[in-house]
Amino acid sequence: MSLKIVVLAKQVPDTRNVGKDAMNADGTINRAALPAIFNPEDLNALEQALRIKDTYPGSTVTLLTMGPGRAAEIIREGLYRGADGGYLLTDRAFAGADTLATSYALATAIKKIGDYDIIIGGRQAIDGDTAQVGPQVAEKLGLTQVTYAEEILALDEKSRRITIKRHIDGGVETVEAPLPLVVTVNGSAAPCRPRNAKLVQKYKRALGVQEKAALSQNGSSLPYADLYEKRPYLNIVEWSAADVDADFSQCGLSGSPTKVKTIESISFQAKESKTLTGSDGDVEGLIVELLANHTIG
Repeated sequence: MSLKIVVLAKQVPDTRNVGKDAMNADGTINRAALPAIFNPEDLNALEQALRIKDTYPGSTVTLLTMGPGRAAEIIREGLYRGADGGYLLTDRAFAGADTLATSYALATAIKKIGDYDIIIGGRQAIDGDTAQVGPQVAEKLGLTQVTYAEEILALDEKSRRITIKRHIDGGVETVEAPLPLVVTVNGSAAPCRPRNAKLVQKYKRALGVQEKAALSQNGSSLPYADLYEKRPYLNIVEWSAADVDADFSQCGLSGSPTKVKTIESISFQAKESKTLTGSDGDVEGLIVELLANHTIG
């Protein structure tokens, strides 16, 4: 059994390395001050997709991401680890999209891809933490969805059903679902394999249209231009809103009912402090105080 797998991935600012310059004066994120990375839970999802590819010869893994031209780096990172190709959904019309507009754009691109058995992505992105895009994509495509996945356990060729272990509040459960479907994967799932040295050498010059334009600006020629004709796999495909027949009114800010009015940076500071020893008297006094102000009890 060979399967067509689409991995939804996102390039995000590295919010785990926030410094003093991470926010602008108006409270918005200064993305230039934060390195752009592959969303961590999307890497967990990629690993599950690659494991299916390893188990079922002939299966293919295709990445789909939305963002500016530099987001082609996400496609390259996937190729370095074993993916077969990818699509960059890029257009100014997509700018400012909330989860509803994002899921609409991704769903239209998936419809254009057409041939798929499993759509898999991370549970949520670290720059939003909403966990809404995956389920919304499933709803727009009319597909079954399995969320909070930890591991894909088995695939039955005859019944075309998949068995998935998922982590939920209070425990772990095993579920079955028919193909095609959408799966979202937890960050506690298996980490993604490292880059493969041979694949890095093969795909290190893979570029998107906008990246090529940036390298060949000011009248200079594109480095290794002949390679992109001889080796078509080095051309990262970019799709605009028109390419996927998207309704512009449902894209970007126009299609986003969620509007951020204000953002505040709040720092908590202690008004007073106490130094306690490990003595019975200090511990008993602390417990009495916490009970009195209803912090505990």
